[in-house]
Amino acid sequence: MSRECQATRNKRFCTCTYEMCPRKGRCCECVIYHRQIGEIPACFFTRVAEKTYDRTVRNFIDTQHKPESDIEKK
Repeated sequence: MSRECQATRNKRFCTCTYEMCPRKGRCCECVIYHRQIGEIPACFFTRVAEKTYDRTVRNFIDTQHKPESDIEKK
């Protein structure tokens, strides 16, 4: 099995709605980027919470067990 980045394949599963993201499909780069700025990548969030673009740890914790209708859209 190859250990090279499978960016093309990964893009099919990437849940990030920020279309201009240069890391789309490059999971390792995405995790490193968000970790450096104290955030969590989009793929960890629910569909609705991801669309707020609030990638903070606090937002992740706050939205994990909330009904999607209770998540504030920003």
